[in-house]
Amino acid sequence: MAGSELYERFMALHTRDGGLVMPNAWDGLSALMLADAGFEAIATSSVALAATLGRSDGRHEVTRDEHLEHAGLLGRLTGLPVNGDFEDGYGDTPEDVAWTVEASVESGLAGIGIEDTSGDPGQPIRDFDDAVDRVRSAVDAAKKRIVVTGRTDNFIQGRPDLDDTIRRLTAYAEVGADVLHAPYPPDLDALRAIITAVAPTPVNVLVSPADKVLTVAELQKAGVKRISLGPWLYVHAMGALEQATNALVAGDLASATTGISFERMGELLARSKN
Repeated sequence: MAGSELYERFMALHTRDGGLVMPNAWDGLSALMLADAGFEAIATSSVALAATLGRSDGRHEVTRDEHLEHAGLLGRLTGLPVNGDFEDGYGDTPEDVAWTVEASVESGLAGIGIEDTSGDPGQPIRDFDDAVDRVRSAVDAAKKRIVVTGRTDNFIQGRPDLDDTIRRLTAYAEVGADVLHAPYPPDLDALRAIITAVAPTPVNVLVSPADKVLTVAELQKAGVKRISLGPWLYVHAMGALEQATNALVAGDLASATTGISFERMGELLARSKN
């Protein structure tokens, strides 16, 4: 499917009534399971990908090529639109971000997220003008061939500044970002304020506001157009693994060896061949 067609297909999921739930996969089998469950689009998770490689997220420890290969695999296996959770766009300059967007189009991705993080613990959020320039560069490179999400990480980087968050998201929309995202606003009122300020640009929410996990219906009622899970499905799976590990340490083989059957795994893997 050509980039422009994929763009239109993916954007249509955002603009329809209710929007979409877009879970994040971390390997081939998890992607196939999500596709088999009926989800219409999936995403990568930079946290989960880094963890599978034994690395930390947000510190430039995963390369652009590694993430592109990973995202391309998920798309080839499932045939679904894949949104790449591509941290800060993998580069120091807006030109680097443009190169990442172009490579993502060539890899068949449907969407890409560009954060205003820096990878520098001392100054984790980029200056306003730099952040806006990077989103503008991403949009210019995208040419409506891939959905660009402009994201500010103020809240998760210890900067609980709603006004600055709205200022950044509004600026990203003004330079052409297709979707906007500010993970974990403090509460539903803050989320509604963001949605109102940037309308009609669709807003993505990572699970819920920080104070309470809401239902999909509650988030949709508030005006959210895309709900992503980030690393949380991976964290859930790792929680199950830790429980099984503890059971094994205690000598409980039965509890340590429950889970998906080989037959079910075979069914899911067969899906990738069809």
